[in-house]
Amino acid sequence: MLTTRFSTAFGVEHPIVQGGMQWVGVAELVSAVANAGALGFLTALTQPTPEALVKEIERCREMTDKPFGVNLTILPTITPPPYDEYRRAIIESGVTVVETAGSSPEAHLPEFRAHNVKVLHKCTSVRHAVKAEEIGVDAVSIDGFECAGHPGEDDIPGLVLIPAAARRLTVPLIASGGFTDGRGLVAALALGAEGISMGTRFLCTVESPVHPGVKERIVANTELDTELILRSLRNTARVASNSVSRKVVEILDDGGEFADVRQLVSGARGRTVFDSGDVEAGIWSAGLAQGLIDDIPTVDDVVRRTVAEADDLISGRLTAFRRAA
Repeated sequence: MLTTRFSTAFGVEHPIVQGGMQWVGVAELVSAVANAGALGFLTALTQPTPEALVKEIERCREMTDKPFGVNLTILPTITPPPYDEYRRAIIESGVTVVETAGSSPEAHLPEFRAHNVKVLHKCTSVRHAVKAEEIGVDAVSIDGFECAGHPGEDDIPGLVLIPAAARRLTVPLIASGGFTDGRGLVAALALGAEGISMGTRFLCTVESPVHPGVKERIVANTELDTELILRSLRNTARVASNSVSRKVVEILDDGGEFADVRQLVSGARGRTVFDSGDVEAGIWSAGLAQGLIDDIPTVDDVVRRTVAEADDLISGRLTAFRRAA
């Protein structure tokens, strides 16, 4: 079994995280991750209200007695969700771990600290990771360019981004973007991280709430089957390649504005994909990691074989490279 500062500080058996995923981070998936000994996150804004989040936390507790957390993604919008109310719902429900993402979580940290809630903040750059540590988060998750969703605008892949962040931080670092198995876990540890976060891999599991057709497409796809959309708007997102995402790229490359693609990139259409299995109905997040995914296992299988493969690599193949003195 692998033990790191992160797994010890956050009270989990394995240094593996299932980060928050909109429409995906629900009780069925998160409880399975927790029962497997990893750290899963319910996604707060998947729930329409803070009251609904409280009920989802209760549902998750009915399925596991192990630690799990809640993701609170803070996005700049004209009409923002009631973040303070979601924060209170998290605290009053007794959740002790939160993953924040998007904008700075600084305004929320005093209340989380006051109630002994540990905060893991997701970043896409070293400068933001350093700032997150300065304002008092307990750990940082760094997203490389390979990741699904928003990789930032610096285009730095994990092979460079992870060690660049590790040498600047003192809090535990979680590596995210492109991780699917024990090989990735060992590589992340070697680069200075204390664990890995997997999104696309957990999306493509039995317990994931998305339609089987989406999972089957992930298995069929390769590392070449993603698109980077909204680049000209400096709001880059990595999504699965389909007719919709390719159309978005085409429109913006031809000088279009956000208004020209607004309906194509709507979250409602993305949710339709996950619910119906029609993978051409809208845009949906998928990382380069899909090129390494060739099955739809249970969450327990994913965690168990990731840890076993990492153990075997460390004690076997890598050790064999050492020459006797």
